Parts: sequence; structure tokens; C-alpha cells
Amino acid sequence: PFDINMAYDAGYDAIAQYTNVQLSEVTGLVQDAIFSRGPRGVWRTGMLIGGRDVDLAMDMLETAKKSMVPPFEISVFADPSGAFTTSAAMMARVEQLLIKNFGGTLEGRKVSVFGATGPVGGCTAVIASKYGATVQMVAHKTMADVEEKAAAYNKRYGTNIVCVDGSSDELKTQILASTDIALCCAAAGVRVLTIEQMKSSKTLKVVADVNAVPP
Repeated sequence: PFDINMAYDAGYDAIAQYTNVQLSEVTGLVQDAIFSRGPRGVWRTGMLIGGRDVDLAMDMLETAKKSMVPPFEISVFADPSGAFTTSAAMMARVEQLLIKNFGGTLEGRKVSVFGATGPVGGCTAVIASKYGATVQMVAHKTMADVEEKAAAYNKRYGTNIVCVDGSSDELKTQILASTDIALCCAAAGVRVLTIEQMKSSKTLKVVADVNAVPP
């Protein structure tokens, strides 16, 4: 419903949904869309790649772009789980607050990402790293899962993200003691940090929660 509402509100008047699409099917879908409309019809055609797998969405985006034959080219946008747009909005707001209140950008700041293994957590980590921050992804359960994600992001996007254990309240407090920015990217309704933990830090400048669901 989220993607469908966004498409209607953006002004599209015809929306077709394709589910369980495999990477091998992307070329066929793109070429069916472009060659059926003509060079002018494609101006009014767009493709949104959704799903929940960030890496697969990026692979599909690249495949879609390579499948086009000028002048038969449509707009293609990847946003799995809304993670790209949500992460970008979150980081833009964080940077606004840094500039307004602390006279600087993300450059050189230390960023800790909680709820790091989800799509939004991973995207915020990559964006922050790309904009010059020192980024650590915080492990809520096992370090292995987060280390695997960080290694994959570092390889694909040329980032330098590290991992840290945050599996207890005490460890979270220790992490916040040297963090400039804490990003809470856990599932809806999950409280990641307490007010007491935030107050204990002498370095925290911005705390952001990606989600509007209480608490």
C-alpha cells in the first residue's frame, strides 16, 4: 500500500504491480515497457523497484538501466522497503541540525547506527560513511550478522564501516559515551535507547529515530 499510495500521489494514473520478480526477468519487463510505448510514450513511463533486499534492488536497477536502448528510455527508481528515501531524509535532517547547532556537517563525526541489520540501518550507515563520518554498526544480537553486512557494504560501496557490540544496556551506554550521532533504525515500536542512556553521554549531538511509532 505504501508504494501504491506514493505512486498515485505523485500523479500516476495507471499502476501495474509485478511481484516475486527475479533478476533474470528485469530485462524482459523493461524492454516490454519501453518498446510498447514508443520514444514519446516512454516519457510518461516509470518503474519502481521495491522488495526488501537492498543489494538485489541495486542489481535490478543496474540491469534495468543496461536494458534500455536510446531513445527508448524510462525513469527507474529503486527504493526497497522505502529504505533509500527514508535513510536519505533522515541523514538530511541530521545534517541540517548539525549545521544549525554545531556549525559543521557529517564530516569527521562519529555515527553509531542501532538496528543496523535492516534495510534502513544499512543505508544510513553507507550514506553517513560516504559523507565523511566515522560509522559503526551496532550489533543487537550477534556480531557475526552485523560484520557480514558491514563487509558487504564496504566491498560494494567503498566505505569503511566497522562493527561494535551493543547487546546490553551497559554496552549501549559505553557506545554513546564517544558518539556524536546516534541513529535508531530498529523495527516499528522498538525502543532502542533510553533517555537515561542519552543523558549519560557528554558527546551526543543528535539522536534520530527513523520511525514515528511509539515509544
